[in-house]
Amino acid sequence: MSAVSNSQFAGQKLSWFWLWLLLGYLYLAYIVYGSLTPNPIEVDVADFDKVMHFSAYALLMIWFAMIFYQTRARIFHAVAFIGLGVGMEFAQQAGGVRFFEFSDMLANSLGVLAGYFVTRGCGKYHLLRIEQQLLKRTSAK
Repeated sequence: MSAVSNSQFAGQKLSWFWLWLLLGYLYLAYIVYGSLTPNPIEVDVADFDKVMHFSAYALLMIWFAMIFYQTRARIFHAVAFIGLGVGMEFAQQAGGVRFFEFSDMLANSLGVLAGYFVTRGCGKYHLLRIEQQLLKRTSAK
């Protein structure tokens, strides 16, 4: 997509903002739960947990960047989610059931940064595009 086609979305608001936000907060709660539960999902592949950390935080950042697509809001969320990833590691250490790992902090932070950069261009308008397609289909019926 070119910048010209993205200009049609500039200034538009999400019609289902509260639904998208609710889904984002449910996913955020799942990440917090998954970070603090004494019985996390385990995959028997070496270092796959780092892929899970990276992916979880990248998706979190992408989702919220599509809801709050203005640059300042995306920067705020990136900083907040990096802080969340660091904080979860300290919370795991304090809980005594899980392990504190700098490599998890790094994977979380890199995931957030990847999500941020993915949504710098046309990616930040995907929810608007989805809404337009869904609204077209419902109005055509």
